[in-house]
Amino acid sequence: MEEIAMQHTGSRKKLISGALAATLALGLGVSAFAPKGSDASSHREAPLTAAEPQIDQTDLYTFTSPDAPNTVTFVSNWIPFEEPAGGPNFYSFAEGVRYDVNISNDGDALPETIYRWTFANHTRYPDSQFLYNIGPVTSLNDQDLNFYQTYDLKEIDKDAGTKKTLVNDAIVAPSDVGKASMPSYEDLRDEAIETISTDGGPGKSYVGQANDSFFLDLRVFDLLYGGDFSEAGDDTLEGFNVNTMVLQVPKTDVAKGGNVANNPVIGVWNTASRRSIRVQDKATGALAYEGRFVQVSRLGNPLVNEVVVPIGFKDYFNASKPKNDAQFLEAVDNPILPKNIEAVYGIPQPDSNDQKPGIQRDDLIAVFLTGLEGLNQPAGVQPSELLRFNLTTPLCEEGTCAEYSRLGVIGGDNAGYPNGRRLADDVVDIALQVVEGELLDNPNDLADGVNRDDKEFLDFFPYVSLPTRGSDPAPHEGGPESQPSP
Repeated sequence: MEEIAMQHTGSRKKLISGALAATLALGLGVSAFAPKGSDASSHREAPLTAAEPQIDQTDLYTFTSPDAPNTVTFVSNWIPFEEPAGGPNFYSFAEGVRYDVNISNDGDALPETIYRWTFANHTRYPDSQFLYNIGPVTSLNDQDLNFYQTYDLKEIDKDAGTKKTLVNDAIVAPSDVGKASMPSYEDLRDEAIETISTDGGPGKSYVGQANDSFFLDLRVFDLLYGGDFSEAGDDTLEGFNVNTMVLQVPKTDVAKGGNVANNPVIGVWNTASRRSIRVQDKATGALAYEGRFVQVSRLGNPLVNEVVVPIGFKDYFNASKPKNDAQFLEAVDNPILPKNIEAVYGIPQPDSNDQKPGIQRDDLIAVFLTGLEGLNQPAGVQPSELLRFNLTTPLCEEGTCAEYSRLGVIGGDNAGYPNGRRLADDVVDIALQVVEGELLDNPNDLADGVNRDDKEFLDFFPYVSLPTRGSDPAPHEGGPESQPSP
């Protein structure tokens, strides 16, 4: 909490409670400012996904590629809290699941473009080995790798009614078991990068493991940082990994009609879908899925389902469609969390300055449901919980990245959250300041004391950092290794 102490002279209790307000505000969709350090996420946000980590999406990022500014990159992270040494069965995507990145490019909250990943399992020695690998793995095709996955990636154009295969039977980079098993995971990661061909030109795809890019003190759920604020200020997810899908495509592939200049704003959200009936063989225990595909997981802005939605409706939210999100307007416009924070900590809840009849928090509605006017709000917008991004926003105002701010838009950097989401944007601090009225002429510098990820991000594809190794004797102890890459 060193930064808080420097920024404010008030009581420690009030400052920490402000950090709590920001953390909880993530659930209102006002917190997902987001390729550099890290951002916020939805870890174990609903009963169904908590029980099935393979369909639990932790984070979605959308940003202009810093090394290829005519392209946009989507980062989809899945399977929270991957313990690096969690063998003998390490971490894989689910077979029979459609993992989708959905893109609406005309403001109607319906997908015009879908990028879809599907996975298949392979085992080389099913009857003679229990190990994930039986020797050092130096390539993706190494015969010492006992278990591995392959994936297909398709681009679905809903308007044209077409499907195009971008990747066929590519090998997923395995879990990083440790230095004996994977002498150079960086080599495996680089080998797993696929060059793809799209209608707009070349792109790239990476699927494998990475360090969890989310940074935040999640112990807010332990009765508000231990009940006496003694647990605040530490990155709860330091040392944990995720499975990631990183996709880079030309911006013309996702803009309406391919015209980025005239149709620059896209809305993005992840979904996972599987067949509705699960059948388990009585004799062998093998699983099979039947029936139609149903949506079982959804994520646009981070922590929306995790915090704001009551337990009884969390699985419902995961099955819902963005076009129907007007049903959640009341939760955004008249959120109960700021009221509770005011009652407990005496921090006044802000109100909209616009005095619009029947509207209390038009600032939150803009960030959560419509996008910010003049920045990332599309014409004729259908209110919906999407991660909105203006494809024409320059990476840097002066042609260099010296102006980068981890606070995104409220830090004067329009290339950051809520205009898309970069890996290093400090979503918690952004959310804290926004929920306490930063967009309502109520400036504040509240912070939660966790300002960056524990590993440095890359400024080149695939941008995510290498996973924490299974051979690390104490992966969840110690401070951040370095500052985020600019």
